[in-house]
Amino acid sequence: MDRDIHLAEAFFPELAEWGGVLSRLRMPTDLAIRIAIRARQEEGGDFASALLAAGFFEAGIIVQAIAAELGIKVATDIATQRLVLNDEQALALLRRDDARAAIRLIEPDGAVSLLITPRHLRLEAMRNWLSLRPTSAARLKLADPRLLRAAVLERVRPILTRTAVAGLSDRFPDMSARTVLTGWQGVVFGGVSIAVPVALILAYELLLLVLHILATIFFFGCVLLRVTAMAAFRKPAPGRSDIPRPGEDAPIFSVLVALYDEAEMVPDLLAAMDRLEWPRSRLEIKLVCEADDVATLAAIRRHGLPAHVEVVEVPPVEPRTKPKALAYALPLCAGEYVALYDAEDQPHPMQLAEAWQRFRAGGLDLAVVQAPLEISNKGSGPIALMFGFEYAGLFRGLLPWLAGLRVMLPLGGTSNHFRRSALDEVGGWDPFNVTEDADLGLRLARFGYRAETISSPTYEAAPQLFSVWLPQRSRWLKGWAHTWLVHMREPMGLLRQAGPASFLVAQVLFAGMLISVVMHPILLVTLLWSMFHILQDSPDSPLRSFLLTVDIINIVGGYLSFLLLGWQASSPRERSDFWKVVLLTPVYWVMMSWAGWRAIWKLWRLPHQWEKTHHERAAARQFADGQPAQASI
Repeated sequence: MDRDIHLAEAFFPELAEWGGVLSRLRMPTDLAIRIAIRARQEEGGDFASALLAAGFFEAGIIVQAIAAELGIKVATDIATQRLVLNDEQALALLRRDDARAAIRLIEPDGAVSLLITPRHLRLEAMRNWLSLRPTSAARLKLADPRLLRAAVLERVRPILTRTAVAGLSDRFPDMSARTVLTGWQGVVFGGVSIAVPVALILAYELLLLVLHILATIFFFGCVLLRVTAMAAFRKPAPGRSDIPRPGEDAPIFSVLVALYDEAEMVPDLLAAMDRLEWPRSRLEIKLVCEADDVATLAAIRRHGLPAHVEVVEVPPVEPRTKPKALAYALPLCAGEYVALYDAEDQPHPMQLAEAWQRFRAGGLDLAVVQAPLEISNKGSGPIALMFGFEYAGLFRGLLPWLAGLRVMLPLGGTSNHFRRSALDEVGGWDPFNVTEDADLGLRLARFGYRAETISSPTYEAAPQLFSVWLPQRSRWLKGWAHTWLVHMREPMGLLRQAGPASFLVAQVLFAGMLISVVMHPILLVTLLWSMFHILQDSPDSPLRSFLLTVDIINIVGGYLSFLLLGWQASSPRERSDFWKVVLLTPVYWVMMSWAGWRAIWKLWRLPHQWEKTHHERAAARQFADGQPAQASI
């Protein structure tokens, strides 16, 4: 046995350094070797962190063994109110890079202790330091890292909450959705809400003409956007196989996952996050949960979380939105880059690596890269089929084309990878905007940043039921309307800051899409009304002929541009269901019209309400390179 130990120490000198602690833990040699290998491969050579992360012993037992070896005390009572540090120091200590700092604690008897954790601890160097400073050694206490972190986090919880709710509105009030309408916007919309009913009674033909002209402008804008993207379409590159695996010199990557009422998704989420290819010593994953979401928190606690995964409990204060939760967690992140995922996501394992590669090649004005979202359950029903067809046109066709033009990108709500410095500069996520992704894409453009797309996909399941699809689509449309209202408070300022191209794209994507869907049923009714009169051999009026022509052009143009862009972005296998998409398109557009009118009502009554989308576990899937997209724990 002694020969085995000496042989192991020859290859792993750290085992000799930590021999006393390992003996106290009665750890077998083979297990100690496994921890030493983990320390080198995943923890940047930090043996103490690997020992804590391995999970073979409780953290408290490890802390006691290390403290006994050093001859110092263990901190058993860490009261938040007795920690001596201000808010800035507390926030700095919560970032992993500052884990080596000592924290002062006032004991009940008035004495001052210095708290340290085992992370990054060099045992021999600490032993020598203590021998030279017996007075300091008497004050030193070793603390369980998670207990100390919890105490420091409790210390800054009020400031994190205030910053999450009011951080953006305090810094950039004109870019916050906290206020729905400004004074002049309220006057305009109030005037329109009075003028339309009056015109309906006194001059309905003139009203129809005006509405048709308005609809035509935005329908044409949407059609032109899709047709131009279609003309410039390039077949998406296959998943990258030449992306180098990041080493220990990689920057810290912070991954945020916002969860609410997602207990069922926890096993697959943890498996998906575990497959991400990034050195564990350079990766931190924050599972951001509402503090009162008992079921989800319980589901997470049933799994043993590795050291790089942390649960962040967000105080249940208004607004109860995903961006508020993300804004709360962001100051706790140490990463130079920040990735965002949803609970149901199955990202490609090399997605972080490809994003980092793109950032290194893209220059400092590249603030965000968007990964394509792929629907994994297209065959589960008509809604999922149409959802997948939409996503194909958006993420394979429209977004890459917009990124190539270097104009604003309406980001997807997940699989965004941000340069942290840019995210901080523009104020982060708006807690009052229910499509925080689209808003942030436009705000980044206003600050002079740009966005790009990458090829490594994320799979997620689409809603299968209308009762699930409708609230989600209404929330998206409500958020687009709110985003347009926020950034159009000063139209010339938006034009000047974002540039003419991004200004026009914002008008089409946010105002145009909403106006198109809410005007769609009016065009359909007018079309049917005109055709009815023609079939009845009623005298045709110039107005009716004009409206009929406009309706046909708008509806046919809208349907065709939608279908052709999606067709072009679809794979040959996906095109086998195209005939179903063609038949379902009129019905789907009517559904979107319902969602659009519902969005307007919600914007008036409950502008900041986050309507939660219920997610279901998706079927297992393989990525193009053979790596699993989903596994169960």
